[in-house]
Amino acid sequence: MKKNYVLGLVFVAALLLGVYLAMTPKSSNLVGPSFGAANAAVSGEADTSAVVDMVMGAEDAPITIIEYASYTCPHCRSFHQGAFQNLKTDYIDTGKVRFTYREIYFDRYGLWGSIIARCGGQDKFFAISDLLYTKQSEWTKGSPAEIADNLRRVGITAGLSQDAVQACFSDGQKAQNLVAWYEKNRAADDISSTPSFVINGIKYANMSYAEFQKILDAQ
Repeated sequence: MKKNYVLGLVFVAALLLGVYLAMTPKSSNLVGPSFGAANAAVSGEADTSAVVDMVMGAEDAPITIIEYASYTCPHCRSFHQGAFQNLKTDYIDTGKVRFTYREIYFDRYGLWGSIIARCGGQDKFFAISDLLYTKQSEWTKGSPAEIADNLRRVGITAGLSQDAVQACFSDGQKAQNLVAWYEKNRAADDISSTPSFVINGIKYANMSYAEFQKILDAQ
């Protein structure tokens, strides 16, 4: 457990250093972000309780679905642009399903996308997530610095200010909490691929909307 924790901190530090290098303006007359995040990541304690689940649907819905997905995953993009739209209309909006979205970080860009998605809080999370999937083939291209700029533009397009985006990218404690939260959730539900779904406590792999309907209607 201790070994995994230490490895996790090293992983966070590397991710945050990448954000720092990508987000720091190169011009000498510009002030870069106050990014003591790399040091904070290896000296502070992660607090998974500080990470809020992003949910939609009625609190008393008889069916709960937890989706595990990565913003850099093409199959996750296909799900959100296809089956999820029908799922939302037929089951979430009608009060039958309580839907929770949980991010998986298979690469540093998935974490960066998560930071942007969460930057606007619960109110903007799903709208920004939609943008990240819609523009996935665009913002994931280029060098780390270019990808960071792409993500900044996604956030601003969604209504976030430049200052807000910079503050979110500079929050090393939050990034550390997110990675620890991801590791905890991944281990608890034995997630090894994305998208994966936990429906009323039972895990399922990616599937068509017809397969979703069959499972949900049998609950």
